[in-house]
Amino acid sequence: MIKTTRNPFVLWLNEVDNGKVSEVGGKNASLGEMLKYLSPKGIDIPHGFATTAHAYYNYLEHNELIEPIKKYIGKIKREDTSVEEGTRAIRKFISNGIFPIPVAQSIRDAYSQLCVEYDIINVDVAVRSSATAEDLPTASFAGLQETYLNVRGEEELLKACKKCFASLFTARAFVYREEKGFDHLKVGLSIGVQKMVRSDDTSSGVVFTIDTESGFPNVVVINGSWGLGENVVRGTVNPDQFVVFKPLLGEADKKPILEKKLGTKEQKMIYASDEDGRTRNVSTSAEERASFVLSDDEILKLASWAKIIEEHYGRAMDIEWVKGQDSKQLYIVQARPETVHSVEGATFKNYQLRQNHSNVLLTGLSIGSSIVTGKVKRINKAGDLQDISNEDILVTQMTEPDWVPYMEKAAGIITDSGGRTCHAAIVSRELGIPAVVGTHFGTSVLKNGQEITLSCSEGDEGKIYEGILKFDVQEIDLSKLKKPKTEIMLNLAAPEGAFKWWKLPTSGVGLARMEFIITQHIRVHPMALIHFDRVATEKDREEIRKLTHHYEDKTAFFVNELAQGIAKIAASQYPKPVIVRTSDFKTNEYANLIGGAAFEPLEQNPMLGWRGASRYYSESYREGFALECRALKMVREEIGLDNVIVMIPFCRTVDEAQKVLKEMEANGLKRGQQGLEVYMMCEIPANIILTEDFARYFDGFSIGSNDLTQLILGVDRDSAALSFLFDEHNAAVKTAISDVIKRAHKSGIKIGFCGQAPSDDPTYAAFLVEAGIDSVSLNPDSVINVINQVNKIERKLQPERV
Repeated sequence: MIKTTRNPFVLWLNEVDNGKVSEVGGKNASLGEMLKYLSPKGIDIPHGFATTAHAYYNYLEHNELIEPIKKYIGKIKREDTSVEEGTRAIRKFISNGIFPIPVAQSIRDAYSQLCVEYDIINVDVAVRSSATAEDLPTASFAGLQETYLNVRGEEELLKACKKCFASLFTARAFVYREEKGFDHLKVGLSIGVQKMVRSDDTSSGVVFTIDTESGFPNVVVINGSWGLGENVVRGTVNPDQFVVFKPLLGEADKKPILEKKLGTKEQKMIYASDEDGRTRNVSTSAEERASFVLSDDEILKLASWAKIIEEHYGRAMDIEWVKGQDSKQLYIVQARPETVHSVEGATFKNYQLRQNHSNVLLTGLSIGSSIVTGKVKRINKAGDLQDISNEDILVTQMTEPDWVPYMEKAAGIITDSGGRTCHAAIVSRELGIPAVVGTHFGTSVLKNGQEITLSCSEGDEGKIYEGILKFDVQEIDLSKLKKPKTEIMLNLAAPEGAFKWWKLPTSGVGLARMEFIITQHIRVHPMALIHFDRVATEKDREEIRKLTHHYEDKTAFFVNELAQGIAKIAASQYPKPVIVRTSDFKTNEYANLIGGAAFEPLEQNPMLGWRGASRYYSESYREGFALECRALKMVREEIGLDNVIVMIPFCRTVDEAQKVLKEMEANGLKRGQQGLEVYMMCEIPANIILTEDFARYFDGFSIGSNDLTQLILGVDRDSAALSFLFDEHNAAVKTAISDVIKRAHKSGIKIGFCGQAPSDDPTYAAFLVEAGIDSVSLNPDSVINVINQVNKIERKLQPERV
């Protein structure tokens, strides 16, 4: 690489580091830092140079622009002119200026040397603005100034540099500096001139070393699309997304890719020609839209580089990457601090209306504990979801699994039907969106556009108030929350919400529901993928073809999607245990999956029919269970998340337990091998009556109170007519639970509770603690209240437990 004597106007990137932010800005200083210290670690970065802040100020002084700029800054602040008009005038002053000869010659000379280094006449370069200020880590200037790609020749380079100088005074950059308290004339501009990595026929994108939605720190999130990177940076395409688990990067024989999500990638930016220095967007081909932009090896390489960069800087980073068109080699072209999640500490929010109100329009079951305000958005069909905004509160009869991407955009959700275990309730909890379900009359009482307040802060009953009401939010410092002796775990299902709860002081996941991953991400009956020729309708066959068109083997679609869903949940709590329950659909629910009707019998009472363990060794489903086992094996052994524990639901007999374990072993999941633990749902009276016998075949139990209550009291839990009889507080149910806890402990195995009751009523958690439960698994929104309740009970019981 080139090294030159000190030039006041130009510095080579390998001459600068983070100590020169005031001279070359955060962006260029970071590039120099990586070239100096990270290139030796294998990270490839194109070379180039940077103009200094001194060159910028020299340009302003040479053209006598300081006073005119000051004048217009004053006019904008006094509101004598608008921000748009004032900044436009300043940009015009700068654009009409003339380069001082020493500055222009320094840029020409450096560009000429870069051409020699790459042995290219008029080498193509990227010209990027880099704002200079001392305190950049808390104020990223990313995206506020301009970037120019495929710039060729000295004269075109000087024109692009002048445009970069002017872009320091775009309206958005001016407003940003005002908000952050920066003096406009003390923020200068450096220009980075870097060899272009051409990617017309390859790909480029961005990398974050943190989950940008939740702040979860243990993942690398990669976005990528075809062509030059500006489309991804500016958000003009829907890119591919890859999520990689950082703690397992570099582990031998592990591929810790948690997610691969195909983007639509409708267009790509390419060179308009090889001579004129312009770029243009063209439509991508059908093959490009249907293909991932990176291979698994490339995903892991980028993630490893991102981890090295983050470790060097000691903070989360926002990185740009590109793949060279000729060499297919990956390069890092930018890295800056990620600022969105830079706030320290872990807090939990408590919501409260400022006063009681009588104008209640509706009530139902509250999901979550927050309050939101917004406008009613009636949803009658999936097409109504297209224009959802964060000011909308969705009102519908009941949500559908494929609505999840739209639901997470909404402020809140209201449904006519459903209970605490319905789809809307479970998904809302995990996405952190408040909901009121089972209102009966929501779609008839509430009108489109009506302003309402949705409150889930008043206990089990959620309320819908007329109008926009004021409320307060109290933040609780989780670091001061004492962790109880009883393990507090999470109930999770949707992978989308898993990272949101990483700050909660929990001991892992006590119940991860596999069936929700199947309905939301796979949607196809596993046997329909294995025996595609037996699918009954052409409509179903066509849907399956569309969903699996990336796979030669349709069963791989099921395995990969299920594995990725489980992996995201497992990663969110790693290395703490994550108990994954194998599928527990009823036959009517299986039949509703795409292609499912051909493989499911019609049962009069599916709740007590062919479900849970009885399916896994059955000739009619064992091939489907084999796919579940393959997915679990992939998560534990290929991805490397060996914190996953497998749990078997609805196991009726000891003989059945033996058959299921044998089936698992045949599919590569042998209990005890590679640390695999297998738990059983304790939800059938037989499980309690024969506790000691079942304990010989499992490493732990988890009490499922919904089915246990149903079977002890003889009450169909889905029966509206008998809902008044369905009571987990019933003495018979509590006696059975207390009994099985004692007998499990005598048998030397752990026993937890993953039913709904303690999430709805913290006093139920108190009963479980008094009974000696090892762990209580809760919906995320109820964790704080239950922890406080458990701490109180444990203080009372402490003398007995010492």
